[in-house]
Amino acid sequence: MLKHLAKLPTQRLPWLLLLLSVLALLSFALYVQHGLGIEPCVKCIYQRTAIIAIGLAALVGLLRPQQLLLRSLAWLAWLVAAVWGYVIAAEHVQLQQAENSFFIVCEAFPNFPSWLPLHELLPNLFGAPGLCGDIDWQFAGLSMPMWMQIIFAGYAIVAVAVMLIRLLVQRAL
Repeated sequence: MLKHLAKLPTQRLPWLLLLLSVLALLSFALYVQHGLGIEPCVKCIYQRTAIIAIGLAALVGLLRPQQLLLRSLAWLAWLVAAVWGYVIAAEHVQLQQAENSFFIVCEAFPNFPSWLPLHELLPNLFGAPGLCGDIDWQFAGLSMPMWMQIIFAGYAIVAVAVMLIRLLVQRAL
């Protein structure tokens, strides 16, 4: 069983599933933004960027699953983006749960590099006119950033599990 699981990163299907999960999340985010009219804030955009980074990592893994270096870089990018997204989502939840919302401070614009101002190049995807402290959407009593914490934690746990299983099987051989 573990040997089969350890081989999964060298196959395309798991990377495709990771990419499809990212596309589903991005589709939902764009539906909420453009369909429901709920404007994303800066923290939302940073979380969206982390999801896109996971998608790019999945694309690298999908294109070259047999190549150890690229597969390892894809796995590392997946893990880093998942942890970074979790941290941003946790900060966002703290802002939303602050006792005195008058003092909630969120950047006015995303802080992208000057050589790649995504919020200016693709404002429909990376523009952030919303306020970080607002809770405009909930499902099962959880706000969007709370759900994103769960999602990013899931991505990180799966990434770590993939690597641990692979290492355990290689040590057993």
